[in-house]
Amino acid sequence: MTHQNDIPKTIPTFDAPPDGRLSADMVAAYRDAGVIVLKGFVGEEACTRLRQRAMEMVETFDPSEVRSVFSSAMQTQHNDSYFIDSGDKIRFFLEQDAFDESGELRQDKEHSLNKLGHAMHDCDAVFDRFSRTPELAAAVRALGVDDPAIVQSMYIFKPPNIGGEVVCHQDSTYIYTEPESCVGFWFALEDATLENGCMQFIPGAHKLPLKKRNYRKADGELVMEILDDTPWPEENKVAAEAEMGTLVIFDGRAPHLSAANRSSRSRHAYTLHVIDQKCHYPAENWLQRGDDLPLRGFD
Repeated sequence: MTHQNDIPKTIPTFDAPPDGRLSADMVAAYRDAGVIVLKGFVGEEACTRLRQRAMEMVETFDPSEVRSVFSSAMQTQHNDSYFIDSGDKIRFFLEQDAFDESGELRQDKEHSLNKLGHAMHDCDAVFDRFSRTPELAAAVRALGVDDPAIVQSMYIFKPPNIGGEVVCHQDSTYIYTEPESCVGFWFALEDATLENGCMQFIPGAHKLPLKKRNYRKADGELVMEILDDTPWPEENKVAAEAEMGTLVIFDGRAPHLSAANRSSRSRHAYTLHVIDQKCHYPAENWLQRGDDLPLRGFD
């Protein structure tokens, strides 16, 4: 059992190792807190190029044709086939508050999107290069992932004024393996602060049970199963403010959240989720892909 006195009060923060190989102290801190912050893991040029590529994609997006909304709080996507079938595609998801009373966008489309998902790393050359670097591969190896595969990628916009709240959750709820092996890699492509909705974690709470499991029913509809309904100890949450180029690594059970962005500044970020292919990936997991796009690691 995890006791109050055993819970870390801060998020361990380090300068990024130049070759990506995490030190023993970094790995130990990650195991203890469930999350570590690595400052300067990615250079400004790489961050800028990824933002530019995302904007090129946005230029081709016609919001009048696709009005799929993603909301962590409202779970609007649970009956949305455009979302459910996005595991091997690049698709566009709008913010819950993107539309006004007449059904028109409140802001330009760049500032109306919640995210792109969920296979940019396998469907686009620029995202592939950003996602598969020797440095990131070395960090994954240091965490003991024997046979890694990048199972999901998300470009997150957190737009000004309407960027939605992300409620407290564990990523292993959605990316579940037996045994659990999900690890998140979150890159700040712009400065992330409390003002514009930075990530927040409950250090040490990854040692608590998995509280929910998200899966597909036989008809394809998504279901959220409650495994443990005890509340999160959100009084222990700590902000992970991050300058551009920072990498936040977190355990799949690490509870995290972010507040709504009501500021005038966006908070672009890019997230990868890695699993160990030595673990079983259930066929009922919501995130699936076709045989023509098999999972890949860092080769």
